[in-house]
Formats: sequence, C-alpha cells, structure tokens
Amino acid sequence: MGALDAHAARVADGRVVEFRPSGSSMVPLIRSRQLVTVAPVDPTKVEVGDIVLVRVAGTTYLHLVSSVNTDTGRVQISNNQGRVNGWTSYARVYGICTAVDGVPRPRTADKVRQP
Repeated sequence: MGALDAHAARVADGRVVEFRPSGSSMVPLIRSRQLVTVAPVDPTKVEVGDIVLVRVAGTTYLHLVSSVNTDTGRVQISNNQGRVNGWTSYARVYGICTAVDGVPRPRTADKVRQP
C-alpha cells in the first residue's frame, strides 16, 4: 500500500488529512512536497476543476476532475499536464483538496462531507 492509499483510507474514514505529495503532474496547482489538506467529499458535488483524492484503475491519485457524468455517477480524472487517468465511480472519490500550503482552494467548502 502506497502513501496515497493510506491517506485515502483515513479520508474515507471521515478524517481530514494533511500531507506532502511528490511529483510534477499537478504543477502549477500543486508543486512537489507542498502541504495539501484533503477532507472527505460528497462526490455528487464535485465539479470539473476540483482536485480530488481518488482511485482509478487500481491507482490512487490526487488529481483533477476533468469531466463528470451524473447519469452514471462517474468522474473522469486527469493530471494538470493533459494526461487522462480514466473514469471512476463516485464510490472511489474519497476526498477533496481544500488547501495548498494553507491557501484555501476555491469552491470546496460546500463539497466537504459532514460526519
């Protein structure tokens, strides 16, 4: 189990987590090792442009929602460099990034799942 899987498990349990992901796939929205805050999310409220902690085809990502299909209850996930990771169900959308280095992300407060 990777680090993102462990964070996803905690978020799925209803906890808010902070961690420092590594990599360049989300630059400039998230740079490698910046502190991110991820809260449990109501997946029915996510929109294109939201950064979510999600599992797609067996891999956990902190990536962008690039499309939403409310009819099938699925979201398409992509990085910020143009690569599409694929579609996944609402059930595999664990959390939403609410802040990067303490700076709140827009349009997230009403999407956080309440306990």
